[in-house]
Amino acid sequence: MITKISVESFKSLENIEIELGSINVFIGANGSGKSNILEAIGVLSAAADGKVTDQTLLQRGVRPGVPQLYKSSFPTTRNNPSKPHIYFSAASDGVSYSVSLNNPMSDPKPAWRFKTEQLQRGKSSIASRGPNLHNNPNTENGLAALKTVELKEGDAALALMRCLQNYVIYSPTTPVLRGIAPEMQPRQPLGLSGGRLPDAVHELLVSRSENDRTRKVCSEALMLISWAKSYGSDNAEDLPLSPAASSSPTVIRFSDRYMKKDRNVLSGYDASEGALLVLFLAVLAAHPEAPSFFAVDNADHGLNPGLARVLMEHFARWVLHAQNKRQILLTSHNPAVLDGLPLQDDRVRLFTVDRDNKGKTVIKRIIVDEKLLEMKEKGWTLSRLWMNKLIGGMPDV
Repeated sequence: MITKISVESFKSLENIEIELGSINVFIGANGSGKSNILEAIGVLSAAADGKVTDQTLLQRGVRPGVPQLYKSSFPTTRNNPSKPHIYFSAASDGVSYSVSLNNPMSDPKPAWRFKTEQLQRGKSSIASRGPNLHNNPNTENGLAALKTVELKEGDAALALMRCLQNYVIYSPTTPVLRGIAPEMQPRQPLGLSGGRLPDAVHELLVSRSENDRTRKVCSEALMLISWAKSYGSDNAEDLPLSPAASSSPTVIRFSDRYMKKDRNVLSGYDASEGALLVLFLAVLAAHPEAPSFFAVDNADHGLNPGLARVLMEHFARWVLHAQNKRQILLTSHNPAVLDGLPLQDDRVRLFTVDRDNKGKTVIKRIIVDEKLLEMKEKGWTLSRLWMNKLIGGMPDV
């Protein structure tokens, strides 16, 4: 698991350091820098994989940007001059990977150049490059990614690099979840916009016979969709779909517990988006092919506050007790999500994201201490504290 992420000079993140848990939730005003955090790790992921281009960034769910938009552009002083590069690092279990990247703003290139790079195990350097371009002529390709192939299974440095390389940012959209819009960023088991959901749900249901935890996730997901008697996937042509609905070959199938038996089947095209997001998160928590390290931007997508709270309770339990350990970053705008977080467990961490009086992103971890517990006894839930601007992460309007 990655324990620490550091970022310098990337968008609104001038200099930040985050100590991560297994589940990390970021709340804050629109434009405070939440998505910038997720995308900074996406750039680091591409660097760990050896190439930082628009294509390698898009594959991870990062919005490509020209150098003048990626590099922080805050006013500089003599004591704090601007940096020509952007810097990222990650640490885990006595190993670390760091990289600084540059791309001229006056003459941007398709690929970012590796200025410095370091993969380290304890005090031992596995891969290292400095800013001397004469010694590193091939600056568009990462050195650490090449060295990684020489590492043996069980090496903590190999585990860190694989974790970074496989990182992606999911941003589910309702049309793609419903199957009426194409997935532009396909992945296994789910596309970054929610594509392939019917197939992934089918695979999850099949695998439940081999895993008690998966069976429990599937059962609890159904419970969260209160109106459904069952769910699965089916051929689009076998379900009652309007001819005007342009759908994928397979679609999500629900049976409604309240409707007549011969007329109670409906597809993901007609179901609520909340039900689709429940299945989306269930797949990410329990599918054997889901990445070990990923983010979900706007995880409260289309959720009623009551469902948001209960779903977050279950999602946290699914992830923390999963057979395959996963580390997740979430952004949210729904106050109810906070009340579903088991923050007494140190593996679950809540961060507020704000912009200071100079416009720089500031990140603060909310720790459940005696003061918060006392306020809880008085009826002050986390959602109420957030809405009343008592823990940060709210716009100053």
